[in-house]
Amino acid sequence: MRAQFITAEEVQKVLDVSRSKSYQIIRELNKELKSMGYKTIAGKCPISFFKQKFYGLEIGGESA
Repeated sequence: MRAQFITAEEVQKVLDVSRSKSYQIIRELNKELKSMGYKTIAGKCPISFFKQKFYGLEIGGESA
């Protein structure tokens, strides 16, 4: 099964940021998801949403 969530540790590696910055990014993304009515998991974010926000990829697209 393919992973559906990106963790703060993975965000840290992908974006080359500190651990605290990666958790801050996850919190901000999750806050945005909550404002849209979605439930979230602390320290994780849906990969498709992360890609959309950082790379401009469409959710449901081939690359997302």
